Amino acid sequence: MTDAIDTIPTDFRAFRIHNDDAGYRGGIETMNTQALSAGEVLVKVAYSSVNYKDALAGTGKGKILRHYPLNGGIDAAGVVVASTDPAFKEGDKVLCTGSGLSETRDGGYGQYIRLLAQWTIPLPKDLSLRESMIIGTAGFTAALALLRMQDNRQTPALGPIAVSGASGGVGMLAIDIFSRAGYEVHAISGKAAHFDFLRDLGAVQCIDRHQLAFSGKPMDSARFGGALDNVGGPMLAGLLPLIEPYGNVAICGNAGGIGFESTVMPFIIRGASLLGIASAGTARDIRDRVWEHLGGDWKPRHLERIATREVSLDQLPDVFGRMLAGDSFGRTVVRLDTSH
Repeated sequence: MTDAIDTIPTDFRAFRIHNDDAGYRGGIETMNTQALSAGEVLVKVAYSSVNYKDALAGTGKGKILRHYPLNGGIDAAGVVVASTDPAFKEGDKVLCTGSGLSETRDGGYGQYIRLLAQWTIPLPKDLSLRESMIIGTAGFTAALALLRMQDNRQTPALGPIAVSGASGGVGMLAIDIFSRAGYEVHAISGKAAHFDFLRDLGAVQCIDRHQLAFSGKPMDSARFGGALDNVGGPMLAGLLPLIEPYGNVAICGNAGGIGFESTVMPFIIRGASLLGIASAGTARDIRDRVWEHLGGDWKPRHLERIATREVSLDQLPDVFGRMLAGDSFGRTVVRLDTSH
């Protein structure tokens, strides 16, 4: 059964970001659907989510947008209300993550969004619109890392997977996704108070980042079959010497710094691989593979626990502030259509 859309209103509410002579600012505005970025698929947005990148863009603390004004929100899920592409029809449920949203195109923080058909993903049949946005860019990133690692011959038999930054959105979803895929997950976090929660998500072992002592040696006793590193900096440098032969380290974050010091030894002696995970620009065929897994064999089992907050557009500034201050936990879902 599809959702019938009787009329498409001309005006709608959106969290729009400006940077002009009046300064950098973001807030709720009423705008016209005709003013949206060009695209073949007009979608009535049901849900979006809040990622760290969204908080940077919404406050101006990071240079995310390439031009202004644009609606914020790098994720969106909703129902097609009009399409000039035959692949999509009215009533289809769809989603989009990254793909230029809130960077070069209007994003998901509006009651409507216009998408390019090439980046519009049909909602997997076993995911709801809300579940797809609990996953959002964070879960897509974790699943993309797993896909790339497995394409490079990572298997559970190689040993446990270390997940750094485990109490963040990507980290939590990675624990759930990797454990669902049959891997033993060891969670690394500086927030010991959340260890019981991380174990409930599937972590077999929790390691306090503050008590994790790296030897500094070019090579050390292998401890992990692979790793998903959300931190970078010294954490990445410390993990590389601990990887089993032909294991993979996927890197997707830089909370600990953009630089790291290492040697060639883990790579030329053990054959370790360092895989960069850049989710925003992922090719369409790979996106399809990732979402097929996320709606199937890798679907996280604890989405409702990971979604710790649901907010409206009006609450976004408070959410941004808390996230940038390090005072957030779990995934925040943004609800735009109360009929879902």
